[in-house]
Amino acid sequence: MRIQITDVFLRDGLQDENVIVSTPDKLAIAGALMEAGVARIEVASFVNPARVPQMGDAVKVLAGLPTDTGATFTSLVLNGKGIVRAVAAGATDIQVVTSASQAHSSANAGSSIEQALASLAADVALHPETNFFAGISTAFTCPFEGEIEPDHLVRVVRGFKAMGITQIGLADTLGTTPTERLMASLRHVQDAEPDLTYYLHLHNAHGQALATVDAAIAAGITRFDSALGGYGGCPFAPGAAGNLATEELVAHLHAAGHETGIDEPVLNRAVMLARKAVSNSPALPAGALTGH
Repeated sequence: MRIQITDVFLRDGLQDENVIVSTPDKLAIAGALMEAGVARIEVASFVNPARVPQMGDAVKVLAGLPTDTGATFTSLVLNGKGIVRAVAAGATDIQVVTSASQAHSSANAGSSIEQALASLAADVALHPETNFFAGISTAFTCPFEGEIEPDHLVRVVRGFKAMGITQIGLADTLGTTPTERLMASLRHVQDAEPDLTYYLHLHNAHGQALATVDAAIAAGITRFDSALGGYGGCPFAPGAAGNLATEELVAHLHAAGHETGIDEPVLNRAVMLARKAVSNSPALPAGALTGH
């Protein structure tokens, strides 16, 4: 089976690191990912740079990316203001995100779920030329509220569906949801809204993410997010673990006979470049606020 991987190191991987990676280093890592055959890369988020200084160069990153590679570069936003900024910067593929948990939505985006969806809907409607897709944080487990009820998750999914969005990502933001419970929730959503396309954004607190990948593929999921080196996390979700590592995911999929279009030795060079960039970059000022 052909599986599509979106590497999210340049956004999710860096937002929880206490360093500022330079724009040239980010562009070099994007180039290394493309050389390895990663055709979909999350490159930036258009959020408040005072809260997420690691993403303060989002406009410069988009401007520095090549336009003739065939790769898709995605950006993340949390509200209508972010959409306006991203479109102005030339973003063509934008992930609009809210939480499945009211408490996490308040901590992460400074608004309720209903306010976040309304803000996003108003500006999504103003940009019909843009490819919008959705992400739902804490879709299964919230650090503040615990388990997310599947029926509640369906209501959030339908909020995005009402905007005309048909691609929905479900995030195990903490990386702690047991595979069996995550899959039960996923199947509930698939049964409730079978005409939408779903993908998974998995963190990996207990080393169970690959088992979840296998179960999800059996349920028809063919798209996953991951990050070079397993970097990442959400500073506004206490206990959030790093992402499923792209190199581990690719090796696992290839061993199972799936196709990704990604060259493993070249990908490993991208991992080394990412680790070097993080280790050699200047630290954030003491007390700097971070997070998405």
